[in-house]
Amino acid sequence: MAVACLEMAGEGDTPEKCRGARRRRIEMCQFVSAAEGASPPSSRRTGKRQEAFRESEPLEGQTAGNEAPLPTPPANSSLVTTSSSSPSTVSASGGEPGLPEIASSSRSAPAVVEPSVAYGTISLTGRSREMEDAVSVWPGFFRPQGSGPLHFFAVFDGHGGYHVAALCKDWMHVLLAEELGREMAAATEEEDMARTRAAVGRSFARMDELALAACACGKIGLPPCGCERSGIESEIVGSTAVVALVGVDRVVVANCGDSRAVLSRGGQAVPLSSDQKPDRPDELARIEAAGGRVIYLNGARVHGMLAMSRALGDKYLKPFVISEPEICVVERTAEDECLIMASDGLWDVLPNDVACDVARRCLEEADQSRGAEDVDGGDATAGGREQEQASDARCSLAAVLLARLALARRSADNISVIVIDLRRK
Repeated sequence: MAVACLEMAGEGDTPEKCRGARRRRIEMCQFVSAAEGASPPSSRRTGKRQEAFRESEPLEGQTAGNEAPLPTPPANSSLVTTSSSSPSTVSASGGEPGLPEIASSSRSAPAVVEPSVAYGTISLTGRSREMEDAVSVWPGFFRPQGSGPLHFFAVFDGHGGYHVAALCKDWMHVLLAEELGREMAAATEEEDMARTRAAVGRSFARMDELALAACACGKIGLPPCGCERSGIESEIVGSTAVVALVGVDRVVVANCGDSRAVLSRGGQAVPLSSDQKPDRPDELARIEAAGGRVIYLNGARVHGMLAMSRALGDKYLKPFVISEPEICVVERTAEDECLIMASDGLWDVLPNDVACDVARRCLEEADQSRGAEDVDGGDATAGGREQEQASDARCSLAAVLLARLALARRSADNISVIVIDLRRK
C-alpha cells in the first residue's frame, strides 16, 4: 500500500530537493491556493503540554524524536486465525505480571487476506520541532472463525517524547490480536460484540502497562532500568491512540485522547470518536472525583500540564489521566464512502465536513477514471489489479491533500492522516 512521508523544507536543502518540492507545489497549487483563500487567520496553537515539560534534548550521538531503540514485536503470522487456545505471541512474564515478553523473532509482513482494503497514509513533521506521531496499518491482521478478516489501522500522537507512540505502533496490534483470539474462541454470535469491546479495552490496558514500564532509553521492565533517562524524562511521555478495526460488516473505533476518526457516509461527516478534553463535562467530573484539578493555562489542562484527559503513558498524571478507550461500533452500509483517521494536527484546523468532502472528491475522481477505462474493455484480472492500485493511489492522494490543506491553514503540530476506502466494490 502506498505511504507518503514528507517533511518541511529547510535551509540545507539541495537544488535537487528544491526542484522536487517545486514540482509537488505545482501539482498541488490549484487546490492549496483555493484552500488558503478560505483559511482562517493564522494562529499558532499551543502544545499539548507546557514547554517546561517538553522532552529534554537528546543525548550526544542520538537523534531527536526517534532516539531510543525499541523492542521488535514478534512475527504476526500466527495472528490471522483463532483457536480454542490462541497462540501466545506475547505472553506475560512470570516475574512481571501483565508485561509482554520481548520476543527475539523478526517482524514478518502482514498476511495477505481477501477481501483487500484500499488505504493511503501520510505523516508530516510540519511546523513542529520533532516528529512524535506514529501510524500503524496491518491489513488482515486477524480473522475470526467463520468471518472475513479484520484490518487494523491506528494513529498515535505522542507528547513529551516519541518513545510511547513508537511502542504503541509496534505492540498495539499484537496485544489486540491476542485478546481477540482469547475472546472469540468461546464467543457465540450474540456475545460477539460484547467480547470484542472487552478485548479492545484489555488491549489498551495492557498497552498502558507496557508504556508505563518503558524507559526513554528503550528498555522495558520493572523495576526501571536506572539509567539517567529513567526519571522524569520517562514519566512525562505519553500518546493518544485512535484504533479502527475494519471488517466486512462493521467498523469498530476505539479512542483514547484527542486524535479522531470520522466516517464519510452519504455525503455527510459522521464522527466516530469524541475528543477527550479536560473541560468536557463528563471528563471534568471524573478528574475532580479522582482528586485532580483542571487548570486553564493556554486552554484546559490536567493539573495545568496535559491538554487531554485520557492517554497511554503519562505516569506522573495517574490516576487522573486514564487509558480506558471510548468504543464506537457502526454497521457498514452502501452509503459509506471512506474513513478518515488523523492526529489533532489536522483536526485543529480542518472541520470534519471539509475533510470528508476532500477525501470523497478524490475517490469520486478514481471512479470516473475507472469508468472511462472500462469502456475500452481489457483483461479482467489485469483490470482488477489496476483498479486496486488506482484506489490506493487515490486514498494516498486524499491523505496528502488533507495534510497539505492543514499546512496551508497554519497547523503548528505534527500531521498524520489515514484515508480508508469503504465503498462496496
